[in-house]
Amino acid sequence: MPARRPRTPAARVALSTASVYPEGCASAFATAARLGYDGVEVMVWTDPLTREAGALRRLAEHHGVAVVSVHAPTLLVKQRVWGTDPWEKVDRSVELALELGADTVVLHPPFRWQRDYARGFADGVAVREHDTGIRLAVENMYPWRAGPRTREMEAYLPHWDPVPQPYDHVTLDLSHTATAGSDALGMTRSLGPRLSHLHLADGSGSPRDEHLVPGRGSQPCGEVLEELATGGFAGHVVVEVSTRRADEAQRELDLAESLAFARLHLAPVP
Repeated sequence: MPARRPRTPAARVALSTASVYPEGCASAFATAARLGYDGVEVMVWTDPLTREAGALRRLAEHHGVAVVSVHAPTLLVKQRVWGTDPWEKVDRSVELALELGADTVVLHPPFRWQRDYARGFADGVAVREHDTGIRLAVENMYPWRAGPRTREMEAYLPHWDPVPQPYDHVTLDLSHTATAGSDALGMTRSLGPRLSHLHLADGSGSPRDEHLVPGRGSQPCGEVLEELATGGFAGHVVVEVSTRRADEAQRELDLAESLAFARLHLAPVP
């Protein structure tokens, strides 16, 4: 019988502030502390608290929960947060991470219409990582689908799949792999040490980005976590699930279940 590979000590599990939406950033810190999360990822948003380093530091100190990462406002619905210049958004996110003691900024690849930004994107990411020491972890996305025949549109440059791109650090989102129809476990193995950040969620394969609680969709969430646990993963696992339609009690249960799922599959083998 082949010996099982030993696992490294469990990675830290953080809660994205997006996981408590429509509740605000302060609620995310309180929830993370109450449920026993190791940290918080701040999704920069219209909530002014997500853009104020001083206020975020006070929340982190009050609740005893560190900010481990910052998600830059590069979503389509955040195009006017911190102006419209995409590099300014990235630079201000890096500055916020430095002020908070976080080591990672999550960002999306450029939209197809951001051609100037896309042209120098990979080099710009690499230069900023070198100059600041912050990991800029580019997130996998998915093709947009529309129309009765579900036609696909490539919305990102150079591509929504970061695996073949020259990024040193990548965020793997397991809801996005479901929407894209990607092989999440294969991507995990292909990325190897370049995978430095995980957005833990699930999806059923719907064209809609679902961000289900892990274990409630079709993605190999447990297998991905176990692969990371045996591969020396030194990054962060961030629960990023949608609870926008849940009441307070159900939100609490969903986020507790997500944390328990992560802890179970990351636990060292005795």
